[in-house]
Amino acid sequence: MGLAKPYRRAIPEDARITSWRAPDGWKLRRFDWPVARACRGSIMFQGGRGDVFEKYLEAFGHWHDRGWHVTSLDWRGQGGSGRLLSDPHIGHIDDFATYIADLAAFWRDWAAEVPGPHVLMGHSMGGHLALRALVEGAVRADAAVLIAPMLGLHSPIGAGLSERLAKIMGAIGDPARPAWKGNERPATTTTREALLTHDHSRYEDELYWQQTQPELRMGPPSWQWLIRAFESTRVLNGDRRLQAMAVPTLLIVAEADKLVSPAAALQVAAKLPDASVVRFGAESAHEILREADTVRDRALHEIDGFLTSRLKGG
Repeated sequence: MGLAKPYRRAIPEDARITSWRAPDGWKLRRFDWPVARACRGSIMFQGGRGDVFEKYLEAFGHWHDRGWHVTSLDWRGQGGSGRLLSDPHIGHIDDFATYIADLAAFWRDWAAEVPGPHVLMGHSMGGHLALRALVEGAVRADAAVLIAPMLGLHSPIGAGLSERLAKIMGAIGDPARPAWKGNERPATTTTREALLTHDHSRYEDELYWQQTQPELRMGPPSWQWLIRAFESTRVLNGDRRLQAMAVPTLLIVAEADKLVSPAAALQVAAKLPDASVVRFGAESAHEILREADTVRDRALHEIDGFLTSRLKGG
């Protein structure tokens, strides 16, 4: 099932990189890969904090080869969508509601442009925001796939205490300052690579894009981002509308994930009326679609099967 390496380190010739302007005028970088033949439908894939769509070209190629139009958007404040602080390496946001507003406005335009059925996919933070948008009615999709979704942040001291600590740190200094210096999370001796994937060559794909386009690189989050992440996950997990969110949803969870909470994802999945769950054990780190072939191929197979079974013509 593995795809040719050029999908990983080169933009496909028939794909387009353009921009889209949010209602407030903010310009976000956009990727579209249409299909020339009969189209099965359209997938919008949203990555996580600090991600860029180049990291997922291999997965996009898989879906495109199967007849899906694929679209992705760099979140506001990261990738090629313009940074929010003078220090471009700090991941910052005023409120997660800003992400939701961007997603909702883009989805309205996009769904009117591309053929259905329309599928919303999200990895990590993208998975959290996808589910929140669906629960709030900001987006109406035919199916959703959440991959290692950030429905809780991994914390050794618990989400409640961590949120209180983040608010204290944000209040005693500039909340736009970085929450830590490096790596994907603080107080860990685990390398960034080990937190993300067991596949060294796929990890190097990200480094390739950072080296060839250094303006895409993102560093640690701000305290403000961290505060809002704890807040948004807490509020979503307690939202009673989860039980009425009837969009067929597939959650792919890495139980050994050290960046987001797999337990929180499983708890949320149990509240959804139409959710399927696929679990991975110690064989998978956080970036399931960029893992070793045994993990990645199974995840893609599960997604393909889910879309085929749940979507008319999918």
